[in-house]
Amino acid sequence: MDLILFGMQGAGKGTVGKKIAEHFGLKVFETGAALRELASQDSELGRKVKEIIEAGNLVPNEIVMEIVENFIKTLPAGSNILFDGIPRKTEQANSLNELLNKLERPYRAVLIDISKETALRRLTTRKICSSCKEVYPASYTKSVCEKCNSSLTTRADDNPESIKVRLEAFDRETLPAIELYSDKLIKIDGEGTIEEVAELAEKTLKEII
Repeated sequence: MDLILFGMQGAGKGTVGKKIAEHFGLKVFETGAALRELASQDSELGRKVKEIIEAGNLVPNEIVMEIVENFIKTLPAGSNILFDGIPRKTEQANSLNELLNKLERPYRAVLIDISKETALRRLTTRKICSSCKEVYPASYTKSVCEKCNSSLTTRADDNPESIKVRLEAFDRETLPAIELYSDKLIKIDGEGTIEEVAELAEKTLKEII
C-alpha cells in the first residue's frame, strides 16, 4: 500500500513522514528532493529541470509525473512508497491517481491534522539549521544542530504575515486536492509532539500497510 501524505505547514509532516517510512520500510518520494537530484544529473530531462528551476519557474505537472513514474519503475519489486509534497493541487492529484491506478498500485491518503492556531504558533517559534536546513520545533532547546553542529536560525518568512499567506494557499489549493481522497483518507491528530504523532500514526496505519 502506497501512502500520500498531507499536512498544512507546521504539522510536522516531513519529520513524521520520515518516521512512518522508517517504521514501515517505505521508500520516500519527496518532490523537492527528487527535482534537485534530477537537476544535478547530466541528462536531457535533468538539464531541462535545471533550466526551469534556475529560471525561478515551477516544474510543469507532466514532468513531475514523468519523474514519479521513473522513480516507481526503478524500485525493487514489492516496494511501497510514501509521497511527501505531492500532490499540491487537484490537477496533480488527478494525474497521480491516474498513474497509480495505471500501475495497479493501491494507495491511501494520510492527513496530519492540526489547527491554524497550532500552525501559526509552531511556525513562528521553530528554528532551522543554517547549514543542512534541518528543522527544529520550539521545544528543541539546544543552540546548534544535532546533525551537523551548525548554528540554528529562523526562516525569514516565518512571520505571521507570510505564514497567513501560506496557510491561505493551503486552503485554496491543497484542501480541494485532499477532498478528492475522501473515501481513502486517514486523519491523524497532529496536535501532540512529533514523537506522539508518529506513534499514533504507526498504530493507526499498521492495519492497512
